[in-house]
Amino acid sequence: MELAGDEDAFALREAASRGSDVELLAPGLATARGIRRAETLAYTRRVCRLVGTCEPAVEDAVAVLEAANINRQGTVAVRARDVRGRTDIDTQAVERELGGVLVDRGFEVDLDDPEHTLVALFSDTAALGWLECETTRDFGDRQPTDKPFFQPGSMDPMDARALANIAGAAPDTRLLDPMCGTGGILVEAGLAGSDVVGVDAQEKMVRGARQNLDHYLDGGEVVRADATRLPFADDSFEGVVFDAPYGRQSKIESVSLDELVGDALTEVRRVAPQAVLVADRPWNDAAEAAGWTVETRFDRRVHRSLVRYVHVLV
Repeated sequence: MELAGDEDAFALREAASRGSDVELLAPGLATARGIRRAETLAYTRRVCRLVGTCEPAVEDAVAVLEAANINRQGTVAVRARDVRGRTDIDTQAVERELGGVLVDRGFEVDLDDPEHTLVALFSDTAALGWLECETTRDFGDRQPTDKPFFQPGSMDPMDARALANIAGAAPDTRLLDPMCGTGGILVEAGLAGSDVVGVDAQEKMVRGARQNLDHYLDGGEVVRADATRLPFADDSFEGVVFDAPYGRQSKIESVSLDELVGDALTEVRRVAPQAVLVADRPWNDAAEAAGWTVETRFDRRVHRSLVRYVHVLV
């Protein structure tokens, strides 16, 4: 797997929501077993069926391919990448040399529409593999300011997709955002295949989130309600993901932010077995008091004055 971004631990956790035995191979590269629905991952660029690994040198890559048992026929193309610019590898030379090995094996080169693509990824370690899937990189089409309803502070869609995936977004799953705001996380969860439900205490946000869901999805539901008293039965969802209010004040009169988030954590524990909480400060103690285990927490700096704390709860 070639990872996107520069936070490998976060990318690995997202990938782990779709497969098993996910391990970092080198900066920007990982291995895994049984990756499902890879095309909707945010922090993975491509998934390949591993042929072998070696030192990041042309001759070593050629040796790996020459020693490989290749049970394929047809047309082929070779694509080489210097992942994150960590090597000074000549990618054209890699493609030429590996292509020569494959031609000697009986393949015909077709750079426009090959039946098979061999990918050579070079980082601190090199990995060769047959391309299985390239992820859909259309997040730029859904920037917050381009949506029908926009409010400052809306989350980047790539991050929203990753959070939804970690929370369990997939076909045949139902995902809840109990503080949905403009609905950005719901949109990404829906595009990943989930049935999505949003809740917000403000009528303005409910109307706006509905606009955004109607624009990007075929379905989805948004209701006005209190995140601390959700109008849903126990175990109604496969996962929950929400971005808690930032700052120190709740937007609900007479309720402190500590009360709001603490009570919401208790309530979402009732309706789902896993959750992702995003906030501008750690909420580990409140999560544990609500009955959750904090599987991991990612402290992700957005800019100088904002760190997003991503709590993965089980």
